[in-house]
Amino acid sequence: MPHLTLLAASGATSTVDLADSPGYSKPDAPLRSRVAYAAAHVVPKIHADNTPGQPADIDWDATLAFRRAVYSWGLGVADAMDTAQRNMGLDAAATRELIARSAQTAREEGGSVVVGVNTDHLDAEVVSLNEVIDAYKEQLHFTEEQGAGPVLMASRHLARAAQSADDYRRVYREVLAAATTPVVLHWLGPAFDPMLTGYFGSADWSEAATVLLDVIQENPGKVAGVKMSLLDAASEVSVRERLPEGVRMFTGDDFNYVGLIGGADVPDAPQPERDPRSPRQHSDALLGAFAAITPVASAAVQALDAGDSARYLEILAPTEALSRQIFAAPTFYYKTGVAFLAWLNGHQSAFQMVGGLHSARSLPHLSRIVELANAANALEQPELAAHRWHGMLRLNGVDA
Repeated sequence: MPHLTLLAASGATSTVDLADSPGYSKPDAPLRSRVAYAAAHVVPKIHADNTPGQPADIDWDATLAFRRAVYSWGLGVADAMDTAQRNMGLDAAATRELIARSAQTAREEGGSVVVGVNTDHLDAEVVSLNEVIDAYKEQLHFTEEQGAGPVLMASRHLARAAQSADDYRRVYREVLAAATTPVVLHWLGPAFDPMLTGYFGSADWSEAATVLLDVIQENPGKVAGVKMSLLDAASEVSVRERLPEGVRMFTGDDFNYVGLIGGADVPDAPQPERDPRSPRQHSDALLGAFAAITPVASAAVQALDAGDSARYLEILAPTEALSRQIFAAPTFYYKTGVAFLAWLNGHQSAFQMVGGLHSARSLPHLSRIVELANAANALEQPELAAHRWHGMLRLNGVDA
């Protein structure tokens, strides 16, 4: 029986049996029961100067091939967002090229793509509210020109410049007024980016949620959805139940997505109490975790499409432990786990990341990812994954 060698934090090694290939099937029709986006990462050239502070030098063939693979499983792609290392190595020039290339790939594949709109091309760290508005508009117009759906990401510049909740209302009102297509609003919590603490004017999520909901109510027809990434299922359900008609909740909760996506259709899934009178009984998905487990996520939604909630749980529930390991504190280094699994699964030829971020997690941390991915049927080519992982262990002086 093939095996996997694992490495504990103590330095001790152990082995587990290598699971068989999961054998999930790609959908033969569009997914129906949920809208699901995988927030995709970027692959650098292996010979590039992938060190902190250097401009991103992207391997476009591998990066776009990964997106084509996501589309082949029926999921959409959320691009140029935090999973693609926005504010952690993906510079402004590379971001623009990524958006343009990804939008073109979506057209070629007939897939759905949304991309991040931010203010991160500004050189100065401290700017005025007017400059924040202009910066958002510049990226918004570029995104619309490429034909991609805009996701208004939380802006570090706005977090620094805003003095009150009204400042957030003003900025979003003026940016939304300039949008020619409905946008998704992204609420990224401080676990993902500590610089966004107190976003929407308060560190208390319930107070901040009131501001977010005000922005949506005051700009009818301008918001298609909200992506919440607070890693707090109760807050997501609370906001979800108060969204206006026609506005989707896209879960960004990489800790609790099984219950949030399953909702009322999967009563046995763990989830917060919800109001049975609410017209919204589940969340859709826009998740970095789904870039790590795309075939598994697709198979789970296919089970929902077939009305088989037990199969949905059987497929997706084991992946939550894997996702919690990938997104373990410090959460903003989750990108390392996503790229690591992409390498194990044959989507890139080397475990390299923009800005040297592949060094951000320890070998025992990565070992636990291997163990949980094996248990969750998230290793697409198990023998390849084992070969690559064991080679990495040997390179680091561990017998495998």
